[in-house]
Amino acid sequence: MNHGVLQDRGPLVRPFGGRLTVNIANLNLNLLTALDALLRERSVTNAAAKLGLSQPALSASLARLRRHFNDPLLVRVGNAYELTPFAEQLRERTGSAMAGVERVFSVAPTFDPATSDRAFSILVADYSLSVIGTGVSQIVAGRAPGVRVEFHPHTPQLIERAEEVLREADAMILPRGFASGLPHLDLFTDTWVCLVDVDHPTIGETATLADLASNPWVVSYRSSSAFTPPMRQMENLGVDVHVQIVVESFLAIPQFVVGTDRIALVQERLVPMLQRGHSLRTVPCPFDVIPLVEALWWHPSQQLEPGHAWLRSIILEAAQDVDHVRSSVPT
Repeated sequence: MNHGVLQDRGPLVRPFGGRLTVNIANLNLNLLTALDALLRERSVTNAAAKLGLSQPALSASLARLRRHFNDPLLVRVGNAYELTPFAEQLRERTGSAMAGVERVFSVAPTFDPATSDRAFSILVADYSLSVIGTGVSQIVAGRAPGVRVEFHPHTPQLIERAEEVLREADAMILPRGFASGLPHLDLFTDTWVCLVDVDHPTIGETATLADLASNPWVVSYRSSSAFTPPMRQMENLGVDVHVQIVVESFLAIPQFVVGTDRIALVQERLVPMLQRGHSLRTVPCPFDVIPLVEALWWHPSQQLEPGHAWLRSIILEAAQDVDHVRSSVPT
């Protein structure tokens, strides 16, 4: 993008049907770049340095942005600048818009993984990453050495806004049942087991629903939109669990189970990893637990994009390789 001095080309908005709409013809993407830098840096001097502009040039951009939004955006408080409440609202939208622009200009009619230097972003829980991470890593290293894949943790808040979030991120790995109306690809299946200390005082080889109700729990991602299906099943069965610990990492669960009478529900694929260095054992769930189907989700706008299609293919390949290795290990 050209970060030169911006010329004022007239009003940015015009009335249409009683509403204010943006006059795209009068917009300059440099304004978006300037706005993003100003909201991130909260300083004209620092934002100008980040963009490689002179301070007067960026001050001119800030003046036009202030006229457009009819808001000062940055206000001096003591020796520093702070964002106005309106600017705070803009910050997330500006970041989303910048990500969208970058994605538009990063795609091409064809995609050659061997020569590409493209960056992909995937939102994922540590559980899924522990299952397919090694496979994805090896495929990228062997076939696309210039490609960068960024894995970021998702949260209940991001899951609740999956469609909106996937306008910025390339994909999200999430079990079925948490998102709908988006294209997805099933990766692998798993089941749930109860994890307890090896010397749990009341639970032996099996557990009952009464055991689940009478012992404290460690749970992960407890919220209305990120509550594991087996926990919902227990609620429907009338089992009122006492949640004592909540963590947003499946790999952190053993620390809060070992040496206690707590119970946790974990994915069976994770058990060998969770047991390393911890005296833990598993018992079957005392009800017909719903199987877990882990899937890759993306925004419909990415469906036909060649680079994204390649990304989906290698994630699926890594998942299938995990299943192949698992089925070939003697039981």
